[in-house]
Amino acid sequence: MKDCWNEDPEARPTFIGIRKTLRAMNQGKQLNLMDNMIQMLEKYATHLEELVDERTNQLIEEKRKTDQLLYRLLPPSVADQLKVGNQIDPELFDDTTVFFSDIVGFTPLAARLTPLAVVQLLNDLYTLFDSIIEKHDVYKVETIGDGYLVVSGLPKRNGRRHVTEIADLALEFLSGISNFHVRDLPDVRLQIREGIHTGPCVTGVVGSIMPRYCVFGDTINTASRMESSGTGSHIHISSTTNDALISLGGYVTECRGQVEIKGKGLQTTHWLLRKLS
Repeated sequence: MKDCWNEDPEARPTFIGIRKTLRAMNQGKQLNLMDNMIQMLEKYATHLEELVDERTNQLIEEKRKTDQLLYRLLPPSVADQLKVGNQIDPELFDDTTVFFSDIVGFTPLAARLTPLAVVQLLNDLYTLFDSIIEKHDVYKVETIGDGYLVVSGLPKRNGRRHVTEIADLALEFLSGISNFHVRDLPDVRLQIREGIHTGPCVTGVVGSIMPRYCVFGDTINTASRMESSGTGSHIHISSTTNDALISLGGYVTECRGQVEIKGKGLQTTHWLLRKLS
């Protein structure tokens, strides 16, 4: 076909040559030019359909990967609303449980490591934590340096189960980190402080470039204070969380007594010790 379009008439094939070529293409069968063109168009249409199906499947797979990544950054319900251009209004959740943790002595530990080793340490630790939270009905809000923030009871409400979900998570974190090793400092054993508080929270999407699903409220602040006023390898819980666990049953706690909580004054707090088998 390309030879027939040649701008030089002398370079174009003769009809006899075209006939011989068509006969060779048809394996010696005597078909007229129209039949041959129809066959070629049929083959082209079939090939085009296969190509479209292949490209469509590739597009679907890429969309699945993109959605999977997006759902790791934002709650699926929120991400789906943003994809269609809807505005996300702030929402109040009356009953949630918030968990904070950080590494004891992280600053002097980081000073002993190279920047790359610090990143590697945090990545290894957070990968361990992420594998644990996948087994629980919780939402990982963010990580700030060596701090790790998780909430249960939002963005999907789960009744009173949020208290036990976070309690189980905190106990598993302590169990998991007992076998954790720092690659460049194999003699070092990490300890984490954990703090938990139960109460209401407000959520909302902040920003238009790299939007973030943020959680606000005094419950967040109190959980942070529980963590910062705790001790290594212990789970420090507020009296509100302790009361919720006692009412649900199945957990052993211990009263710590009156503790000075920054911005809150003296408060009675507790240790979460273990879950009853």
